[in-house]
Amino acid sequence: MLRTDGVVIDMLHTEGSVTVDRGNAVRRTCSVTVPDVSLLPMTPTDQLALYGARLRIRRGVIYGDGSVESVPLGLFRIDGISGDPAFGPVTINGSGLEAVIADDKFTTPYTTRGGANAITAITGLIQDSIPGATVVNQASDATIGTMTWDAQSDRWAAVQECATAIGAEVYADADGQFIVAELPDMLTAPVAWDIDAGAAGVLISANRSFSRDGMYNVVVASGENAEDNAAPVTATASDTDPTSPTYVSGPFGRVPKFYSSATLTSASLALNAAQKLLRDSIKPNATVSLTSLPNPCLEPGDVLRVTYEDGQRELQQVQSFTISLGLDSITIETIGGKQDT
Repeated sequence: MLRTDGVVIDMLHTEGSVTVDRGNAVRRTCSVTVPDVSLLPMTPTDQLALYGARLRIRRGVIYGDGSVESVPLGLFRIDGISGDPAFGPVTINGSGLEAVIADDKFTTPYTTRGGANAITAITGLIQDSIPGATVVNQASDATIGTMTWDAQSDRWAAVQECATAIGAEVYADADGQFIVAELPDMLTAPVAWDIDAGAAGVLISANRSFSRDGMYNVVVASGENAEDNAAPVTATASDTDPTSPTYVSGPFGRVPKFYSSATLTSASLALNAAQKLLRDSIKPNATVSLTSLPNPCLEPGDVLRVTYEDGQRELQQVQSFTISLGLDSITIETIGGKQDT
């Protein structure tokens, strides 16, 4: 625990878990149970030290020689602490640092005037809420239209709107850095982990499902920006893969989605946004829930190669997972199954 008074506390825990979900605005959440009742804030000084404190969680292995190898599972804002003050245990709940940005609604109109590039705008929006926050760009930057958001608007939604204009998304990673990146292409990205059935594998069980809820196969993105004197632009992205279950000319049917933002001041920006939103939709045409031995190194967007009991093999992309801080298995929800030959 990183207290606001600068004190760092190493905590023993009895149980806990971290959930990571690409579909949520706040990608990482945690719940940790500890036996130390002194962590309950009983005085104003204790409360001051914990309001705004951070919880850093790591998971790994202890080798026979006593050495430790671990990886981060997240840096969390502490949202709540509860428990019996006399006997415990104490439960700590936390959220990823996106929550800090989302809670910081605009109190006055906010404009990107003077910072026309998407990454400049994103960095400014984030660092206004968390001074010194690290923003790592892994996408192609571009000049976007000047945006002004009204008072009371959602700052984190504004961050995502700027990212959508360059075909990217923004999230806080396991180290608490803000990453701007496109969702990796499942067919070209390296395989992060092989999940095999059988005695020598890590796969415990799998459940496969299909649903068309929330899916679309055509996106029309448009933009118009009077402040920049930019003419209206529009672009369309469609699922044109004949082998896809959501093929626009196939039996799935034509299901369009419309998106508009003043950040889109050119045809290329409109196409970036349309393609990004299309990728978000057509990926979940097949979803698989996997239970396997734990792997704390996973990230949403990672590509998995899954081999089932009958020998069939396919590529899946991580959408979400919940990992225990104990010895339990991990549950992984994946999207976009593609046969792997």
